[in-house]
Amino acid sequence: MHPSVVLRSGRSIWKGPFFVAFPNIREALANNTPIKTDARSCTILPNFVGVRFLVHNGKDYVPVTVTQDMIGHKLGEFSHTKKRFVYKCVCWFSCRSSHRADMAGTHRHTKNK
Repeated sequence: MHPSVVLRSGRSIWKGPFFVAFPNIREALANNTPIKTDARSCTILPNFVGVRFLVHNGKDYVPVTVTQDMIGHKLGEFSHTKKRFVYKCVCWFSCRSSHRADMAGTHRHTKNK
């Protein structure tokens, strides 16, 4: 994906990309310290390459290291806000086939109280 296409699609050209001025970006690049930010809508610029950010996802700060391929995208695209949905097993014994053979007939399914 070309960065010029990404930049033009979201905002008008005369406004330019939205970004936040990080005053300590040179120190962070030199010392390899992460920059803690809540600015998920900040556009990644070429001078951000190699910088580590801690981007807030609503609960935690997720580490994001900027690479060349990320230029033109937003910081929030790399800090996911939703967890993956996984079905949880209600009954531990019914999920374990090897354990089911050992415990044959000793386990009863009961409703949650």
